[in-house]
Amino acid sequence: MLNRAAMIVRPTQLFLDWVINLGDSGLLPDKDGEQTVYLVPEYGTDEDTEEILKEIYQDIFESELHVWSQDEKQWPKKRDLDVFKQWFSVEFHSIIEDLCDYELRDEDPEEDEEDDQA
Repeated sequence: MLNRAAMIVRPTQLFLDWVINLGDSGLLPDKDGEQTVYLVPEYGTDEDTEEILKEIYQDIFESELHVWSQDEKQWPKKRDLDVFKQWFSVEFHSIIEDLCDYELRDEDPEEDEEDDQA
């Protein structure tokens, strides 16, 4: 078992409306489909999940917006925790089992580039 928990954010109608108003691709996120799973610190109580969310919601908000528009001028001006909770439903999952027999590693190409430059 990993010393992490998982968090999944699902778009609400407000997020879907924002994507529709972009009018770029004709594609829409599927609120019931596959979503990004974020590994987060372990937690024990609902209060812990709220503290975790307060610490990370901005990064997740920006990541989710960036998928649909790289132009930050199109992003909502107000991106506080209340807006995040209106735009996304959040699920926390406390038990993460790693059934793979190889090492867990981050395969983020941006981090690989930074490592190569160091």
